[in-house]
Amino acid sequence: MKDQKPPSSRPPGKPGGLNSEIQSRIGHQLRAMYDDVVRQGVPDRFADLIRQLDSQEAASQISGEPTKDGRD
Repeated sequence: MKDQKPPSSRPPGKPGGLNSEIQSRIGHQLRAMYDDVVRQGVPDRFADLIRQLDSQEAASQISGEPTKDGRD
């Protein structure tokens, strides 16, 4: 028995991939979504947690104690 390849879903002679118009549209949509996320900013709860972590790290560096992750 011969091994047969499954039929290709692409028409013969056509290269794969997306054309430049489709790539451009995807790029514009991704930028719009990303810009919307950036405009939302960091929630106050996350900002508070980051400030707490920064202050703990600064205090441990002053006292000479290693941080929880083992860094000096």
